[in-house]
Amino acid sequence: MAFFYCDFAAQKEQSPTSILGSLLKQVVGGLEEIPAKIARAFRDQENVIGGRKLGLGEVVEMLQDISSSRTTFICVDALDECIAEHRATLLDSLKQILHKSPSTRVFLAGGLHIQDEVEKHLAGRIVAASITPTNDDIVRFLRAKLSEDTTPDAMDGNLVEGIIKSIIPHTVPEM
Repeated sequence: MAFFYCDFAAQKEQSPTSILGSLLKQVVGGLEEIPAKIARAFRDQENVIGGRKLGLGEVVEMLQDISSSRTTFICVDALDECIAEHRATLLDSLKQILHKSPSTRVFLAGGLHIQDEVEKHLAGRIVAASITPTNDDIVRFLRAKLSEDTTPDAMDGNLVEGIIKSIIPHTVPEM
């Protein structure tokens, strides 16, 4: 299993190569033994003058090789925070991995506004599910966050209820 969170604050550093490289590192880290082909590829890169990083194609190929022989789960969270052109390349790379690795499962999370883009790049390989929070979910979240207040004496029950009612006016919060 490998996971990557696309961070809005680090968009420029999060290229498809670095995202998939991070996923590759996690997948390889979960193996009992590093496959010889992967170890050799990294050694070869070190021997180049000044060393060089693996390219996107090499990383995709390594992920294909590893995930084709074992069930692999890849999760990319906040995909909508990835730069659009990087997102397109990342989705195309994931499609290549899925094509050669039928037992690989990819879970993507992001805003609804990118659903069409994901479906376009991964056509026939995805099942989309829309998850919308209920008022109860929001109230539970607010209560949890408000309970973390560092000055608990300033946050009494009435203030908590007032905050919740101002955010969700038609909800009767549980006491």
